[in-house]
Amino acid sequence: MDFEEKVGKEIPNKRIYINDVVMRDGLQIECNFIPTQQKIEMINALSQTGLHKIEVTSFTSPKAIPALRDAEEVMMRINRTPSVKYVALVPNMRGAERALECKVDEINLVMSASDTHNLSNTRMTMKQSKAVLTDIIKAAKGKTAVNISISTAFGCPMEGYVDPNVVRELGDWFCSEGATGITICDTTGMANPIQVAKLSEGLVNRWPNLELTLHFHNTRGMGLANVIAGLMSGVNQYDASLGGLGGCPYAPSATGNICTEDLVHMLTAMGLTTGVDLNKLLLCARNLPSMVGHDVPGAILRAGKSDALFPPPIDFAEIKERALARAQ
Repeated sequence: MDFEEKVGKEIPNKRIYINDVVMRDGLQIECNFIPTQQKIEMINALSQTGLHKIEVTSFTSPKAIPALRDAEEVMMRINRTPSVKYVALVPNMRGAERALECKVDEINLVMSASDTHNLSNTRMTMKQSKAVLTDIIKAAKGKTAVNISISTAFGCPMEGYVDPNVVRELGDWFCSEGATGITICDTTGMANPIQVAKLSEGLVNRWPNLELTLHFHNTRGMGLANVIAGLMSGVNQYDASLGGLGGCPYAPSATGNICTEDLVHMLTAMGLTTGVDLNKLLLCARNLPSMVGHDVPGAILRAGKSDALFPPPIDFAEIKERALARAQ
């Protein structure tokens, strides 16, 4: 069996769902505040591309994340497309209350699988986070969906290796408490495809009633390879960030997420269905550098799609003629 046959056999023949997190994960570490109207226009444009979810903002303290201090205004003013779920990250009960007032489609809660990163990121121990997040799940029940993002699931930059059983047990806990989704996050790009396959294997069947998402960073160049490993484990939903922006402020060397347009391009080239219009997505990506004031790391934005053809050299006819002459 060659690789193409193996991929065709192992990857379920179903749609792959893409969630874009650039407006939250991408902007949270930007030095310059992006004007509210520009954020709204970008979200409205992304809403027309066929994405499954858009993480719009974070209802956190403006002192902690000043780049997202306009969370309410952005969430309330965007044009919502019925096929898109609009998500907001919240760190605590007050943030959840603010998000519910804005009628978000989903609340995204974050907890790390390592105590050191969890303390750095949330100022709480893992035990304290479980209690706070469980209370939020209960408060949101019947009002909106609740996703739990388990950070540093493949490794912590301060503790190192993270036991996969810790990740599975956290997922089991939140599943039993009423979460509607679980995202397994490679927060600092420490994962490799074998590691992803081992942790992801069986999770779809373990949590059959949850939306299961994988969230990779491309810190060490393995992001898209890790997606392949996730696909072959049966996971069909992925976070990505337009232009490849993003990173955790509380994790050393946490560079950008996998790039949304690069991911969609790869999946489309493989013959998989995402429902995302790559051309519309690239239009959004082209507006991103001027929006944030610097280049972005996405590859397809620079190189173009792999099926793009270019004309031969201007003197190609002469080159061909000389080559044929030498062959005689």
